[in-house]
Amino acid sequence: MPRYLGLMSGTSVDGIDAAIIEISTGGTLTVIATHHHAIPAQLRSSVEALMQPGTDEIDRLGETDGRLGNQFAEAAAAVLAQARLSPRDIRAIGSHGQTVRHRPRAGHPFTLQIGNPAIIAERTGITTVADFRRRDMAAGGEGAPLVPAFHEWRFRSAQRDRVIVNLGGIANVTHLPSDKSSATHGFDTGPGNTLLDRWVEKCHGERCDEAGRWAATGQVDERLLNALLADEYFARKPPKSTGREHFSITWLEARLGKLAQPASEVDVQATLSAFTAHTVARAIKDNVPACDEAYVCGGGAHNADLMDRLRRELAPIPVQPTDVLGIPVDWVEAVAFAWLAHRTLEGQPGNLPSVTGARHPAILGAIYPA
Repeated sequence: MPRYLGLMSGTSVDGIDAAIIEISTGGTLTVIATHHHAIPAQLRSSVEALMQPGTDEIDRLGETDGRLGNQFAEAAAAVLAQARLSPRDIRAIGSHGQTVRHRPRAGHPFTLQIGNPAIIAERTGITTVADFRRRDMAAGGEGAPLVPAFHEWRFRSAQRDRVIVNLGGIANVTHLPSDKSSATHGFDTGPGNTLLDRWVEKCHGERCDEAGRWAATGQVDERLLNALLADEYFARKPPKSTGREHFSITWLEARLGKLAQPASEVDVQATLSAFTAHTVARAIKDNVPACDEAYVCGGGAHNADLMDRLRRELAPIPVQPTDVLGIPVDWVEAVAFAWLAHRTLEGQPGNLPSVTGARHPAILGAIYPA
């Protein structure tokens, strides 16, 4: 049975998730091994600097692309060692790369992921599939989110209308109708963890608010919450996608600066948690009125404060982690890009036009032979 290796680094730039999967001839997927590879702090800073316009961008981009490609290759080697497998045991690597700019509504739309796949293929000796998003965008789509195609394949139920919620740096939802004649839909709802992470880092130098404990001690500032919700992104109809180039710390500080009376640091954190929960819940209620159940994945699934708020917002809809569907919350996206590599090598489409808005299904990615 063919094995594939998926590599994923998300908006939070907290590390590279690696997963090895096996796909049987009957279409059953088994997760063989997983590994989280931390990105060195200096490189992480270089990546984050590229997410906003700056000087010498081309030189910085080229160097960071290569450095990050080496980190992806190391992550692949680590998960192979953990699984006691060799490169010849893996048919292909599917590497999402690291998004540094996503402009689906520019005059000439573009999306850019770095983490040089030629280096990954060269260092691992494994055929590498990468650059998945640009083909969908060339076909008129947003280029994101792409994981709903995997959600449909792996998590769809014939009995229950399901929603899969990915609480990454940017949050997105996938609606999986029980009616087979109805199309899957999905889109980015707005910030997931990104503003929560950036604010606690600014205030306390921490990479994240562990389990949401700091946010839980604050009070929601309704003035700030309303200012955040007024962004035009939330009124836009799907298909839609976004990123840190829009929902940045600068975006947050601009709204904080317009408050007549300043909000306390901890109340800002509490408000950001409420903001993510509310925008995700509103997206589900507005677009999936018949939702029977919701399943959450991504780093935000470990944020107890955020999850409590989301459950209250969605009640009485039950909210559970994707672990109960067979894939732990931390590994859904890495597994998805391993699966997308499988789709590409099999000559099968990897996008869902009903999600991205593309004109047609497309075979995604560029192939870098071993």
